[in-house]
Amino acid sequence: MMRTILSAAQDLQDGRVSARQLVEECLARIADPAGEGARAFIKVHTEQARAMADAADTRRKVGRAGPYEGIPVGLKDLVDIAGEVTTAGSVALVGKPAAVAHAPVVARMLAAGFVPVGRTNMTEFAFSGLGINPHYGTPKSPWDRAAGRIPGGSSSGTGVAVADGMALAGLGTDTGGSCRIPAAFCGVVGYKPTARRVPIDGVVPLSTSLDSIGPLARTVADCAAMDAVMAGEAAPGVRVAGLNGLRIGVPENFFFDGMDDTVAAAFARAVAVLEKAGARVVRFNLPVIAAYAAANGKGGFAAAEAFAWHKELLAEKGDVYDPRVKSRIERGAGQSAADYIDLLAARQEIIAQANTVTGAFDVVMAPTTPIVPPTIASLDDEKEYTRVNLLVLRNCAIGNFLDRCAISLPCHRAGEAPVGLMLMGETMGDAKLFAIASAVETALA
Repeated sequence: MMRTILSAAQDLQDGRVSARQLVEECLARIADPAGEGARAFIKVHTEQARAMADAADTRRKVGRAGPYEGIPVGLKDLVDIAGEVTTAGSVALVGKPAAVAHAPVVARMLAAGFVPVGRTNMTEFAFSGLGINPHYGTPKSPWDRAAGRIPGGSSSGTGVAVADGMALAGLGTDTGGSCRIPAAFCGVVGYKPTARRVPIDGVVPLSTSLDSIGPLARTVADCAAMDAVMAGEAAPGVRVAGLNGLRIGVPENFFFDGMDDTVAAAFARAVAVLEKAGARVVRFNLPVIAAYAAANGKGGFAAAEAFAWHKELLAEKGDVYDPRVKSRIERGAGQSAADYIDLLAARQEIIAQANTVTGAFDVVMAPTTPIVPPTIASLDDEKEYTRVNLLVLRNCAIGNFLDRCAISLPCHRAGEAPVGLMLMGETMGDAKLFAIASAVETALA
C-alpha cells in the first residue's frame, strides 16, 4: 500500500521510518527504467533531496522537526525555485535567468519541511487539459499502461508521480481543471482551492484571473494538509461532515453531455452509495451555462491573459513552442480591450446568478471528466486533440470561472478505468468542502 502524507508523518514521529528512507523509496521509483519517472519529472533533485532528508532526520533526533519534516513531494515545473530556471514545460524558457527567490508556495512548503524530489512535467505553459508534452515526453496514466493513455493535464507529471509513489504528494496548478483532471485520470485526489487563498506570485501565469495552486495527493486529508501549508493556514484537522441529510446538487445540463458508459456507471454507483448513506441528491438545471459559453466565445480569460504574457516570447521563440499550445495562446490576439472588459462584467453577473441557484445545496457534484483517458496516439490528429481537450476541460473549467473551490476524488472500483468524482463548493467554502469530501471518500471506500 502506498504511503500518504499523514501515515508517513506518523511513521516518522514513531521512528518506524526515516526521512532518508522515504526519499530513497521515491528516488528509486523515479529512476526505475520500467517506470514513468523519466517522463513524469523534467528535473530530479537527487542529491539535494538526500541532503534535505538527512537534515530532517537530524532535526527530528533533537526534537526540532515539524510533522511534515522530510516528506518527499514533487513541484510542478511552473513554480520558481531560487537559483533555477523555471521552464514551465517548455524549451522556450531554457537559458533565461534563474529565479532569484522561491515562489511563496515553495517557500512555505520548504518551511514546513517538505523535501522536493524534483520538478514535475506538465503541458507546455499549462495550456491544455490532456498532459501531452512533445518536448519532455508524455507520462502515461497508471491505467492500461501498455496502451499508453494520457495522464491528464496540465499537472501531468504530478498526477503520475503521486499515483506511482514517486512522491507522496505534489504541487499542481488549476486554471481550468489542471489539478482535478490528472487526479481523475491517474486515480488520485486533486484539489482546486478558492484562488485568492494561495498566492500565485513566482508562478508562470496562464490566466491571472483564473489561476489557482493546489495539491495532488492520495487522500482528501493529505490534500487538506498540503493546502493549509500553501495557504499559510494552521494545520486543518479536517472534520468529517455527516452525509445524512447532506444536500447534493447534480446539474443535469452540460456536465453529462458526451459521457462514456464507464464514467456513467461509476457516477451512478457513487450516487447510490451516497443516497444510501442518507444524502439527498437533487437534480437541477444550471441556467447560466448559455451565458458562460457566450462569454468565453473568443477564448476567454486564458487566451487574452496568456497572450499578454507571451507576446514578446512568441516573437523571440515562437518557433520552438508546441504548435497546439501556440495556436491557443494566439487566440488572445483577437480580443479587443472592449471584449475583455465585457468578459469581466459578464463573469460577475454569471457568478451572482450561479450562487443564487446553487445556494440551495451543500455541494455540487458531477463527474470530473465525462470520459476515461484516451490513448496518447489517438490524439495525434489535431481535430481529435481539440475535441477531447475541450471535453475533458469542460466540467472543471466552470468552477474556475465561478471562483469556487473544487475537488476530484476517485470513484471507480479497483482494477477499473479511473473515474473522478468532482465536488464543487462555494467561494471561500474550502473547509466545508474538505469536510464533505472526507465523508464522501469514506463512504465510497
